[in-house]
Amino acid sequence: MKDAAAKEENGTGLRLDAYLPYRLSVASNAVSGLIARAYQDRFGLTIPQWRLLCVLAEDGGLTQGQIVARTVMDKVTVSRAAQGLVKRRLVGRTDHADDGRSHVLALTPEGVSLFDEIAPLALAYEAALISGLAPDEVALLKRLLSRLQAVAGQLAGEAEPPRLA
Repeated sequence: MKDAAAKEENGTGLRLDAYLPYRLSVASNAVSGLIARAYQDRFGLTIPQWRLLCVLAEDGGLTQGQIVARTVMDKVTVSRAAQGLVKRRLVGRTDHADDGRSHVLALTPEGVSLFDEIAPLALAYEAALISGLAPDEVALLKRLLSRLQAVAGQLAGEAEPPRLA
């Protein structure tokens, strides 16, 4: 017990509440949970379905592989989200012109209409979440999150965890 207290005092001990990956995860879960409840209650959508709708609204028709790369969701999650949206006729599926094994997913007119209804709500949630931050703080937060995501992607490509000096 004395060793743990000594490590905590000199900063070498792991404290979960001070551990940045944990704090990012907790914050992300809190925000996702809040938004998930709103999308589920009002529109019957899961978070993966919402993300898929957004990506297709922004980028147009994409293959499931392109959606996986764009959203960083796994293949199974994207597949399930796509199936649910196709079943609800919010997304259409057509054969890929260059790859007979692949399909292109695109919003149907009903999907576009639903996205147009949801987008203002999403922007309102974002505005409420950042209302206590100054514009320069929001810009800094977005830059820092992008940098953290890039470094995490680089580290994920490494075979071994980083070595500490």
